[in-house]
Amino acid sequence: MTKPDTPHYLGHRQRLKAKLVDNSRSLADYEIMELVLAQVLPRRDTKPLAKELIDRFGSLKDAITARPDQLKTIKGIGPAVTVHWALLQELYARIGETQARSGQPLSDPRDVAQAAMARLGGKGVEEFWTAFLDSKNRVIAWEKIGNGTVNAAPVFPREIIAMALRLEAVSIILAHNHPGGDPTPSKEDVLLTGMIKEAARSLDITVHDHIVVTDTAYCSFYEEGYL
Repeated sequence: MTKPDTPHYLGHRQRLKAKLVDNSRSLADYEIMELVLAQVLPRRDTKPLAKELIDRFGSLKDAITARPDQLKTIKGIGPAVTVHWALLQELYARIGETQARSGQPLSDPRDVAQAAMARLGGKGVEEFWTAFLDSKNRVIAWEKIGNGTVNAAPVFPREIIAMALRLEAVSIILAHNHPGGDPTPSKEDVLLTGMIKEAARSLDITVHDHIVVTDTAYCSFYEEGYL
């Protein structure tokens, strides 16, 4: 029992924690969000803010993956929450990158697609990443090659090839995101991929795929016949 002068939300929070341990699926999305927020706002009733975040972004997932500039538009969100969100998003990205980081052979474009969706699918600007593989299709490195704007990520083929040579990679898989929500490759994407493929071929490096992602979908150049 809580003392009479104890804030009401503390008793509510303890009940949520008990539900979480007993049957986590019984918690509503906003209740999960309440507990997430309580980690950094322990002396505050987090229920109203939890509901506002989910209402504003449309779902628990979209609220958790919201960008810092989006979070700043919400009253009550300060540096502590922004930092905590960065931690949660990094955790989500690393879990999604497990296969691409494990050193196990990649047998399906979806392995890299999953990593790219987790790492950069929700970014507000384009980022260009590359998976560098050895002769057994094991990932040597999964690296960001370039940052861009909302609709472009300047990338120079020679930078990718130079890194592949430095890592002694025999093949690569390219990946970048489309912040607009449509993973369909643009003409510029197709042109750039062709340039990288030709530069790589001259040095016996194979481009296995180029994957364009959003936070919920992807397009594989290999699967769609662009390569």
